[in-house]
Amino acid sequence: MNETTQSQDQNQAVPGQNQNQAVQSQNQNQEQAQGQNRLTRQDDRLNRARRGVGHVTPPANISAAPDAYYIEVEMPGVSKEGLEVLAEAGELTVIGRRKRDLPDGELVYLESLPADFMRTFELSADVDTTKIEAHLDQGILKLRLPKREDFKPRKIEIQD
Repeated sequence: MNETTQSQDQNQAVPGQNQNQAVQSQNQNQEQAQGQNRLTRQDDRLNRARRGVGHVTPPANISAAPDAYYIEVEMPGVSKEGLEVLAEAGELTVIGRRKRDLPDGELVYLESLPADFMRTFELSADVDTTKIEAHLDQGILKLRLPKREDFKPRKIEIQD
């Protein structure tokens, strides 16, 4: 019997079973499947962590001021030496490398992957890429992207 036939059979009411029991049985089957999916995803995360494969997309906050854009990127465990910021071809790429130290013993649960960070931002045409500033403080990368002078708003004086 294939999986499709099994799931169809599980969704059908058993003779003598009332509708509530059938719905409860179906809900229990769905919960079991969801639990198995969570365990599979956790196993995948553990395996990826052991191999050190992939990048994690760090969370970021972006704000705009009249003279510049500001980006804050969370990169816990990254030192200044492990940080790389590249501006090219209209994109800003941030890469943070951190050590892959996993605890001794059997790893049974993992929320924070010990993978490197990488995030790319599309740059607006008004960003002056020659003046971008970057500072790392307690795992937070703070970037200042100044706007080009010719793109900044300016007040036009009205002539007599």
